[in-house]
Parts: sequence; structure tokens; C-alpha cells
Amino acid sequence: MKPGTPEADWREDCAPRRVVELFATKWTSMVLHTLSARHAGRARTGVLLRSLPGISKKMLTQTLRDMETSGLLTRHVEGTVPPAVEYRLSDLGRRFVEPVEMLYAWGRANPDALDALGERPTSRRTASARRAGEATAD
Repeated sequence: MKPGTPEADWREDCAPRRVVELFATKWTSMVLHTLSARHAGRARTGVLLRSLPGISKKMLTQTLRDMETSGLLTRHVEGTVPPAVEYRLSDLGRRFVEPVEMLYAWGRANPDALDALGERPTSRRTASARRAGEATAD
């Protein structure tokens, strides 16, 4: 938003804040991306768990529930024993995949900018991974 825009454009429920709130957890965008790019918009929980290194089963379950509640996913239970649960991107979820993919594409095209970022205390990227990235850039 530009300086001088109406006060209403800065309120707590404005569009930019709502978008950031949606992606406040790192796994939401990763689940959207993984479902879209690797699984044609649908996958079972175990498949997603194997496709998302670093996520715990508990965090995946919580993320999937949150995404279902917000309307990004639909949950389908097959009447088998044990029940098979599949998550599918909803129409709304497919709309949100587009900006996620644009952001991820920017990251792949600009690794130098990502490498120039200072270390964040919450980052899971290890010092050896950073050094490996630096070695390949030389």
C-alpha cells in the first residue's frame, strides 16, 4: 500500500494481513505446493508425510485440519478397514497455489538473495548446508 492510502486499507482484517495470516505457519504453503506439484492435487496422509521432510506427523495433522477448516482442502474418507483418508485441494486451494508457486519460483531463481539473508534463530538450515550452498556458488 502506498503512503497516504485510506486508514481502512491498513485495518487488522485488510487483505495483506489476511494473506500473511494464512501463511503464518510454514507448512501451509509447503502442503499446497506438494499436493499440487507432486500429487496432482490429492494425497493420503502417509504420502504427504513422506513428501515433506522435516514435518512431524502431529504438525502435518494439525496443518491439514487447519487447511480443511479454512477451505483450502477437502477430506475424503473411504469406507475401508482401516479407513483410507485422502486430502484434496479445493477450488479455493487451487487458487492459492498460484501465488505460492510464484514465490517458490522466485526463491529458486534468486538463491543468492536467500543466501545473503542473515541467520534467523528459528531457521532449520544448518551451517553445513549453508557452506555446501556457498561451495556450489563458487
